[in-house]
Amino acid sequence: MVNERQNLDLTTFALAPGAAAVEWRVSVAPVPYPEAVAAMEARVAAIADGAAPELVWLLEHPPLYTSGTSGKDADLLDARFPLFSTGRGGQLTYHGPGQRVAYVMLDLKRRRPDVRAFVAGLEQWIINALAAFNVRGERREDRVGVWVSRPDKGQGHEDKIAAIGVRLRRWVSLHGISINVAPNLEHFSAIVPCGVVDPRYGVTSLADLGVAATMDDLDVALRQAFEEVFGALSVRLPEATA
Repeated sequence: MVNERQNLDLTTFALAPGAAAVEWRVSVAPVPYPEAVAAMEARVAAIADGAAPELVWLLEHPPLYTSGTSGKDADLLDARFPLFSTGRGGQLTYHGPGQRVAYVMLDLKRRRPDVRAFVAGLEQWIINALAAFNVRGERREDRVGVWVSRPDKGQGHEDKIAAIGVRLRRWVSLHGISINVAPNLEHFSAIVPCGVVDPRYGVTSLADLGVAATMDDLDVALRQAFEEVFGALSVRLPEATA
């Protein structure tokens, strides 16, 4: 199937030269989900009002499930961790230790007010970052996120390594992406991840693919790849909380 997002022009996402750099924040300690959402919503409001710079916030969550606007109750097979309803797009997913979550708060009104192109930009950011580990991430027109082919599992098999779920408020983005570095993949078995039921499509991680990468290694790759797609960053030292 032809992937229309593959052909979108992403060059217009960077701000004009001289614009304020995007703040890059890393939280070392796991951040509870309600705390993260409250901080993100406050920052998005400040960005929309012109009172704060754009922000990319990297963190990990304690084990939990989130349900997007298309989530179905039946997709929660085993309530082994807390479930949070959220305003992002998409269905059910898992967050937990060993997974890098990046909350992306960008002002698309200043960049490019195009949701479809923004999702393609997030996909390209992930694909570029994975390439640093010789992992070929790919788009799928009928499945949002980034996938890797798994011929070792059989013909037509592929696994999701990164999820995307976003929301816009006054053209400022909330939520963002998650990339599996070395989470407990068995935790995904308690849900129907992103509503995908085809047995040929599973979930993987860098560790599952045999890549011995640390969270810091991925952060370095993400930072470089972000600047390739979205422009300059202002790096902030890691911190214990939001």
